[in-house]
Amino acid sequence: MVNAPSELAGDRRERPRASAEHAPALGTVNLNPFGDLVTLQHLSARLAKSLKGVFEGVLRRELRCWAEPLVVQRFADYKAERGDALAAWQPLAMGTAKARAQIVIDAKPLLEMLDAFFGGDGEAPNPMPTEFTPAADALLARLGAMLAVPMEAAWEPLTRITFRAEASANIAAAPDLSGEDPVVVTRFGLAVGEGKPQHIDILYPVAALKPHTNSLVAKVHGAEVEIEPEWRSGLTRAVMGVQLSVRSVLAEPVVPLAMLLDLKAGDIIPIDFGPEVPVMVADRRLGTGLVGTANGRAAVRLTQLEPLTEEDFR
Repeated sequence: MVNAPSELAGDRRERPRASAEHAPALGTVNLNPFGDLVTLQHLSARLAKSLKGVFEGVLRRELRCWAEPLVVQRFADYKAERGDALAAWQPLAMGTAKARAQIVIDAKPLLEMLDAFFGGDGEAPNPMPTEFTPAADALLARLGAMLAVPMEAAWEPLTRITFRAEASANIAAAPDLSGEDPVVVTRFGLAVGEGKPQHIDILYPVAALKPHTNSLVAKVHGAEVEIEPEWRSGLTRAVMGVQLSVRSVLAEPVVPLAMLLDLKAGDIIPIDFGPEVPVMVADRRLGTGLVGTANGRAAVRLTQLEPLTEEDFR
């Protein structure tokens, strides 16, 4: 389940969370117009599987990759959370939308990828530099182009969005977004074995996702789970042994309350019914039948059965 506790909780980067108040105060902007965003969380989990292959190819190591619970926050709050540490920002065009998604990678994992890409052991320089080299710029652009492909594939079942990596004059500079602009932060963890994880963020401006609101708030249908045959057979036998009462309603006369109050032993209540009577199982109509006798006992011969639908079993 999306909201279930993760086994990788110890790998997560600490992230302050705003209170879960969905009703904005008067005069403030509603950061999240999409509800609980469980659909986008499922999309991120699917995307994590594809990102694993991309980064394994760059680092030439087997990795664990997972999607952390996403959050919606002001862009200014996101930047404040990141602090002043050197990070690389790769913009991705989203179809015809003016807003851009952003891939955000800390300097350390990017420089580790750069070292591995050129045949090293995947070690970042020590001490860390204060700016990126042209080689790091080129690698980030290459990663942006590589990540655009699985991102399109992950979004495809939900809505069609074309992602395209764009060149940036300064990859260390944050995008020109207003601090009040809300963004959806999807965070992915990468780790080698049981080693300390690195984190990569993909930011979606809420303004860029609004055209896809209907898809984002659509109900998620999980994949059908294959039922164990032995369990199904046992359940079927148990259900077939359940006993239900079957009754036939000959007539349902309606009389005034005054008449009921005056009834005495020997009084007759007239009833009228046709040749066929309804046959009921619990509160549902099974069909209709003819009243008669069988082996000296009153009986009903079924003449018609009502069709059953899925709703009858819910």
